[in-house]
Amino acid sequence: MSNLLEVHQVSKNFGNFTALNNVSITVPKGSIFGLLGPNGAGKTTLIRVINQITMPDSGHVLLDGEALKNHHVRDIGYLPEERGLYKSMKVGEQALYLAQLKGMQKAEAKKRLKMWFERLEIGDWWNKKIQELSKGMAQKIQFVVTVLHEPKLLIFDEPFSGFDPINANLIKDEILRLRDNGATVIFSTHRMESVEELCDHIALIHKSNKVLDGNLMDIKRQFKTNTFQIGINPNNSGLEQELASKFSVTPAEFKTLGDDLKLNIKLSDNESANDLLSYLNNQGQISHFVEVIPSANDIFIQTVKNN
Repeated sequence: MSNLLEVHQVSKNFGNFTALNNVSITVPKGSIFGLLGPNGAGKTTLIRVINQITMPDSGHVLLDGEALKNHHVRDIGYLPEERGLYKSMKVGEQALYLAQLKGMQKAEAKKRLKMWFERLEIGDWWNKKIQELSKGMAQKIQFVVTVLHEPKLLIFDEPFSGFDPINANLIKDEILRLRDNGATVIFSTHRMESVEELCDHIALIHKSNKVLDGNLMDIKRQFKTNTFQIGINPNNSGLEQELASKFSVTPAEFKTLGDDLKLNIKLSDNESANDLLSYLNNQGQISHFVEVIPSANDIFIQTVKNN
């Protein structure tokens, strides 16, 4: 898979403050790339560099193999965390205006807007003013304006902010559909459950430095600890002590229908899941046996703490 976006050793300072320190990322074509980090880590500065809103002090950016130039603004759709619609303008009038700023002809823009408005069931909003809309409704308009010109690269900064669960799920499905139709997506959020659902690759920025990046599944494999969550109805009351003598054991919390013994069991490198399962089969009725896979949230917290 080739890369649509390559950021090479980008640094940016604001006076004595370093916002980005020699940061490099590569975003594969057709992927959803999670750009993660605590507040103030440097994510927004990096997004602004990619959008040519802010120029880097050093380093360079390539879009589809070309050095980033002014004309590439038409190849990028950017939904910022701080929304920017003109409250007194009518929805349709404003959407047409913003589409034409991206180089679209008015007739083609109107045709695509009608399609999107029907798709998101917002056709009767055309003549409403932005100030008449709720935050979530205005968010839908901003989303449409961002994707309307069908850019190669879409950048969404907290795209689900202001949405109820139904509309958040609707937008999530639209992002996946756009990816499947060839768009490449950079997705910045603090909602780790959204990262789990959407992202193929991630990069984590902390205190202006990139501290982690790669394929999300590969990163999960790096962070897993060979720990298994088990639920068992034991044949004898001394099973927990017996397990503790053989393995590294801690209490586990999960829901079952019965009153089972619930434990986390960490295996050594020379012990396998099959060995543990075979042993437990002789000790009682197993109701739950799952490998503990680190979540994006676990990885985020652990990496930030370690750095």
